[in-house]
Amino acid sequence: MTSAQLLTDAFGRIREAVHDAAGGLTPRQLAYRAGEGANPIGWLVWHLTRVQDDHIAGAAGTAQVWTRDGWAGRFGLPLDPSDTGYGHTADEVAAVQVDSAELLTGYHDAVHDRTVEYVGSLTDDDLDRVVDRAWDPPVTLAVRLISVISDDLQHAGQAAFVRGLLRRG
Repeated sequence: MTSAQLLTDAFGRIREAVHDAAGGLTPRQLAYRAGEGANPIGWLVWHLTRVQDDHIAGAAGTAQVWTRDGWAGRFGLPLDPSDTGYGHTADEVAAVQVDSAELLTGYHDAVHDRTVEYVGSLTDDDLDRVVDRAWDPPVTLAVRLISVISDDLQHAGQAAFVRGLLRRG
């Protein structure tokens, strides 16, 4: 298995987890908060997808799917189009209201497609390229991609947990 195939598989697992967590839910279920200040499924999936979109576009040197393909307008959120949800307050989390699971998973699928197109083209040598010098040590493409995978899987797991709470009543 090549590095590109391994990365493609990892991002495919994120997509599966997103669909399992959010698929078929109503807007009310997507907005359900298990407690005061808790993150709802809609926000968790939106955020993990926005981070993936932002970081992959940055690494690839392309525009984000969110703005390039009109997803920001379809969601109609009261946020700056560059917002990924990082550092959101409880009120900002509450402002991320999603009209349907299909909209949410549709955006994720579009980002997934762009992601696997990009990572599928990578060679092992590409992974050593520095993509962010703001950190010490500077962040390589390999570290950035693993960071996105880790963050996305954690948030997808949180969304799955909240879905489990919804099922229990």
